[in-house]
Amino acid sequence: MSATSPTRNAAALRPRLLGRSVVNLVVGISVLYTLLPVLWLVLASSKDRDALFGSDVFSLDHFSFLQNLKDLFAMDGGVYGRWYGNSLLYAVLGAALGAMISIACGYAFDKYRFAHKEKLFGLVLAAVMVPQTVLALPLYLMASGTGLVNTFWSVFIPVLFNPFGVYLGRIFSQGYVPNEVLEAARVDGAGELTTYVRVALRMLGPGLVTVFLFQLTAIWNNFFLPMVMLSDQDLYPVSLGLYTWNSSATVSPEYYPVVIMGSLLAVLPLILAFALLQRFWKSGLTAGAVK
Repeated sequence: MSATSPTRNAAALRPRLLGRSVVNLVVGISVLYTLLPVLWLVLASSKDRDALFGSDVFSLDHFSFLQNLKDLFAMDGGVYGRWYGNSLLYAVLGAALGAMISIACGYAFDKYRFAHKEKLFGLVLAAVMVPQTVLALPLYLMASGTGLVNTFWSVFIPVLFNPFGVYLGRIFSQGYVPNEVLEAARVDGAGELTTYVRVALRMLGPGLVTVFLFQLTAIWNNFFLPMVMLSDQDLYPVSLGLYTWNSSATVSPEYYPVVIMGSLLAVLPLILAFALLQRFWKSGLTAGAVK
C-alpha cells in the first residue's frame, strides 16, 4: 500500500504540472504578443529615416532619438504639441465628467424607483451593443443642425455619455453602497443630493476610477468621430493628426520618423494613468466578488 502511494501522488501531480505549464506558455505568448510591438515602437523611434527604410531597427547604429523628438515638435509649425494638448483636454476632462455622469446615472437606476425603470435600463444595455461608428453620421447631422461642426464641442459632448459606463455604475452601486447606509443618512436629515455626494460617492470611488480609465482609453483612441466632425487641424486629437501625417508620408518620407515618435509619446498618458490608478482599478474590478 505504501509502495503505490508515491506512484499515485506522482500521477496526480503530472496533470497539475502539465496544466500549469500550458497556462504559463499561453501567458508567455500573450505577453510577447503585447510587448513586442511596443518594443519595436521604442526602438524604431530612436532610428533615423535611413535605418527605418533599411530594416535596421534592431541594430545599435543610426541612433537619432533626440533629433526625432526635436523634429516631431518642429514639424508643421509645432502642431503636434497642439494635438497632444487637444487629446489631453478631450480625454482627461471628458473621461472625468463622463465617469461622474455614468456613476450618477447608475446610482439612480439602482437606488431609486421611477416609471419604466427597467425598460429604460434595457435601452441602455441595447445602446452598449451599438458600434460607435454607426452613431457618427447621426451625431454629425445633429451637430450640423446646431452649428457645432468643426468645433471643440462637436467632439467633446458626445464622449460624455457612455451606456457601458452607466451599466458599470449600476453594478458598482449595487456592490458598494448598502441601502442601510443611505437610510441612516436620510434619518440624520441629509437630503438626496447630500447623501449622494457625501456618502454614496465616496463609497463609489473605485467604481468611479474604473469607469474613468475605460472612458480615458476610449476617448484617447477615438478616431472616427473627430475625423467626421473636424476639418480644422488645430482641433485634431493626436490619433487623427498622426493619421494625416502617415498619409502624407507616402509622398514625403520625412514624416515617417516623426509619426513613429509621435505614436510612442501617444501611448505614454495611458500607461501613466493605469500605473497611477491601478490599485483603484483592481479593487473596482473585484466589486461584488466577496460578500
